[in-house]
Amino acid sequence: MDENRARRVVDALRDRGVDAFPAKVGVYQFGVGVMLSQGRQAIWDSDGTAGIEAQVMRNGVLVGFVPVIEGSENFDEEQVIEAIVHTDYDQPIARRMATSPPQAAPLPRPGGVFRRFFDGFRYR
Repeated sequence: MDENRARRVVDALRDRGVDAFPAKVGVYQFGVGVMLSQGRQAIWDSDGTAGIEAQVMRNGVLVGFVPVIEGSENFDEEQVIEAIVHTDYDQPIARRMATSPPQAAPLPRPGGVFRRFFDGFRYR
């Protein structure tokens, strides 16, 4: 996932009340992180492959994962957001929820007024 797409997905997730953050996992490797319960976090699509998948980590240890979603190599941003929101992370191998979770109040975007300064003016 490129940096600008990851940023747009994070912003859309935060607008839906999901505690998401941009995950920079390497040089020019970006993904979407989601804070979960019990100190866990899911890091989505940080390996540069075509399909989307996630690793669920707690204190740097892999405690679960989301297998590659079939057909996700052709997902647009809205479909990626829906896939992240509709995932049930409670099992070691996460699955898609049958029902939509309730939408929470929007969260502020990280960086606030100084966001473009922190990011070095790299996006439009």
